[in-house]
Amino acid sequence: MNADLDRLLAGVGALLLDFDGPVCSIFAGYPAPQVAAELVAVLRKHGVDVPPDLASEPDPLEVLRRTGAAGDQDFTQAVEDTLCAAERRAVETAEPTPYGREVIVAARQAGMPVAVVSNNSAGAVSAYLAAHRLAAYVSPVVGRPYADPGRMKPNPQPIMQAVRAVGELASRCVLVGDSLSDIEGARKAGVRVIGYANRPNKAEAFRAAGADVVTTSMGEIAGVLIKRAGG
Repeated sequence: MNADLDRLLAGVGALLLDFDGPVCSIFAGYPAPQVAAELVAVLRKHGVDVPPDLASEPDPLEVLRRTGAAGDQDFTQAVEDTLCAAERRAVETAEPTPYGREVIVAARQAGMPVAVVSNNSAGAVSAYLAAHRLAAYVSPVVGRPYADPGRMKPNPQPIMQAVRAVGELASRCVLVGDSLSDIEGARKAGVRVIGYANRPNKAEAFRAAGADVVTTSMGEIAGVLIKRAGG
């Protein structure tokens, strides 16, 4: 057992989870590069001269982020609407993360509020939770601010919104995330952060970015929470 993880979780009262990674792989059956290409097609349909690096961007969230940074709200809304619809389709074939469900259930059994804070749309997250019988365990779901990608993580605002909703001090909350934007956003929001290194090359980067603990398995987190719940 990861002793650092044990100590960290013993000192927190609420669990915040990123969605894509700790809970599931949202684009497992509807690949992210395909979605990104569809967003680029929307821009071209609206007459945007798409630069080559954006045309080949494999991350749909990065396509949205760059569109928003360019400053045209109509284009940003068009991309946002297309991405929301794609995410709703994607969750139908999303692949649950091993032990993601157990983490959520064990945290609630241990008396901890559980929130999701995601750069994916709240509608897609809620649809996944409902389909996997997890909706009753998670509140709130804080998703991507509509057509305002500058407020996505690493902006700390969504995390702070979740902290307020669960009614705990920021220092008594921990965010589990699998990206540097999660680590950075958590640090800015004043919450503890567990870096879920679901690929080997992430662990050192998470440590360098200031993660309190790094784990390669959601099962480690589940194990600590099950013990805390008395299971």
